[in-house]
Amino acid sequence: MKITKDLSIVEVVQKYPQTAEVFMQFGMGCLGCAAARFENIEQGATVHGISVDELITALNKKVE
Repeated sequence: MKITKDLSIVEVVQKYPQTAEVFMQFGMGCLGCAAARFENIEQGATVHGISVDELITALNKKVE
């Protein structure tokens, strides 16, 4: 499965626990917050002012 910007943050971290480190490196330390359950990666990145494309690239590299 390729990680895409429309997947939920929680879904990705549950399936690929090693991605939590990538989210943290990008300043998305709110993996346990309520919003992470409802936001997809694009929404979370936008709120945090993070490049969605860079985040998706890093996440996919982590799970390769």
